[in-house]
Amino acid sequence: MDVHTLRREQRLHDSPESVFAFFGDARNLEAITPPTLGFAILTADPIEMRAGTLIRYRLRVHGLPVGWTTVIREWEPPRRFVDEQLRGPYALWQHTHIFGDDGHGGTIMRDIVRYAIGFGRLGGLAQRLLVRRDLEAIFDYRAARVQELLSAARTAT
Repeated sequence: MDVHTLRREQRLHDSPESVFAFFGDARNLEAITPPTLGFAILTADPIEMRAGTLIRYRLRVHGLPVGWTTVIREWEPPRRFVDEQLRGPYALWQHTHIFGDDGHGGTIMRDIVRYAIGFGRLGGLAQRLLVRRDLEAIFDYRAARVQELLSAARTAT
């Protein structure tokens, strides 16, 4: 099984505590996911985020309905957390979120996603033709929305 890594880094104007709190609200995941994915959280409120929390989602990938269940493996406010797919479209999905002080009152947010598709050569072809491109687009959208939503929240206070 080939394991791939997607790395992203983004500078945000808000403190690590504020950014972590934003990501610590599971409902914000819907707001930062492209609408074309039809993403919805199925887990009932309230969702108490901590190590061991299970979250169930539904989305559409290239028109196909997909169920997804993740577990929060590590929870270290306000510095990092790790979510891992238990059931879903990937053979492996482990997403590490890291929030560091940028030295100017803001945050450097890092995402490290380790993923594998499975399905041998067919999975390798899908990775080259679709999956990597799709993940890049999802994380591009996410970066813009996070910036926008945190800015709106800062302006509202």
